[in-house]
Amino acid sequence: MELIVLVVVVVALIVGAVLIYNGLVQRRLRIDEAWAQIQVQLKRRQDLIPNLVNAVKGYMQFEQDVLTRVTEARANAVSAGAQGPAQAAQAEGVLTQALRSLFAVVENYPDLKANQNVLSLQEQLTTTENQISFSRQHYNASVLDYNQSIATFPSVLIAGPLGFTKRDFFEAEPEAAEVPAVDLSVKAPGA
Repeated sequence: MELIVLVVVVVALIVGAVLIYNGLVQRRLRIDEAWAQIQVQLKRRQDLIPNLVNAVKGYMQFEQDVLTRVTEARANAVSAGAQGPAQAAQAEGVLTQALRSLFAVVENYPDLKANQNVLSLQEQLTTTENQISFSRQHYNASVLDYNQSIATFPSVLIAGPLGFTKRDFFEAEPEAAEVPAVDLSVKAPGA
């Protein structure tokens, strides 16, 4: 009788360990899939930028430093993508700042603001930025779930020895996380 109880306990422990291991593998694969989605959106963004630079280059003859910063930031973002989420997020933040500078300068050129090609590229970049944001949210939620799993009992007993390590979040640059202040107060006419 004792042998049967011992066998049942050992089998239950083995089944439990297998279930925990499979759950950790599924969470890790979910992170990899989410990271791949971010990379697709970042690649789309990076592919749109040369078209935008070429579209505005003829109009912005005196703004070459802005175009150079955008081009350099794009090149750095492309190379940082292979280095992981933390490095990619930092490089993408610099690229975002460079694009903001470019769009601010575009505002000074009425012909450029009315150019359909430039408007279309700006719209595509805006759409891509939204998709990156959604992908980042999904990725970070997956990382949080995984990191919690490998740090809690009983998964921690299996995660460490089997090489499950903490994953980095894909952090947005602080400026992108700030909510702009909007004055919604109604002012009386003549006040």
